[in-house]
Amino acid sequence: MLRLLCVRLLAMVPLLLIVSFLIYSLIALVPGGPEVALAGSNPTPEKIHAIRVELGLDKPFLVQYWNWLTGALHGDLGHSFVDGQSVWSAVVEGFPVTLSLVLLTLVVAAVLGLTLGLAAGLHPGTWVDRLSTVTASALMSLPYFWVGMMLVLIFAIQLRVFPAVGYVPFSESPAGWLWHLILPAISLAIVPAAVVARQTRASVTAVMQEDYIRTAWAKGLYPRRVVVKHVLKNAAVPVVTAFGVEANRLIGATVVIEQLFAVPGVGKLAYFSVFSRDFPMVQGILLITAVLIMLINLAVDVSYRYFNPKVTVS
Repeated sequence: MLRLLCVRLLAMVPLLLIVSFLIYSLIALVPGGPEVALAGSNPTPEKIHAIRVELGLDKPFLVQYWNWLTGALHGDLGHSFVDGQSVWSAVVEGFPVTLSLVLLTLVVAAVLGLTLGLAAGLHPGTWVDRLSTVTASALMSLPYFWVGMMLVLIFAIQLRVFPAVGYVPFSESPAGWLWHLILPAISLAIVPAAVVARQTRASVTAVMQEDYIRTAWAKGLYPRRVVVKHVLKNAAVPVVTAFGVEANRLIGATVVIEQLFAVPGVGKLAYFSVFSRDFPMVQGILLITAVLIMLINLAVDVSYRYFNPKVTVS
């Protein structure tokens, strides 16, 4: 396990370098460069040149990238073009909000997805299987933003059960934190839950046909022990893989949901940074998001050894 962890961490280094180079290269795709965007309307050539010198854009591209990368390694991702705030400070401020939303979403998706998938996989060919499969297929077709708007319309505006917008830190009020994040979490959890349900159903159905499962039933083991110890653990590898993929997708989906529910996380920050053409902020958010996705994939790879020690991860 330790050797796998070290190998994966070392493999992340060149990948992260490539990703960071691509992220920084986005600045070259902006029409006219960021200096034109910052100069405002009808800028003079002298003003544009002064901005280029101030930002260090008059230097060769590789020199610019190296300066940005070395700064990022020391925790300096630059400053916002909009308000001058440190990119690192802004991301660190919003990251706990987004992380708490993603974690709550994953819990909801896991509970709902595993429940539907197990119900279908343990009763293949029955009405339970058909109902669970149809439900999962229907949920997969629902867009995040549409689900969010429907939840706000029903539970916030008509029934007035949950708040429509806002956020309360967990440290201030755990109940208020949960109350404000429950609708955004459900909005994000619908599609991952459906994917997990379909994958769980397929994996459980395949494992239930194995000889060792028939032997466990023949020995008279308790159904709970057979399902938890033998069925679920051996069916977990493809389910965890699908779960990891959906966790990565959730990070991108938070941009829409945080904007819809006015949640002050990294997703909302990314939304405003893109539309205000705040390039350092966008680059910093993309870099930290890339690191987070790599860590999620690492956690998925390491979990394979727990669920099935015979699995070899190359």
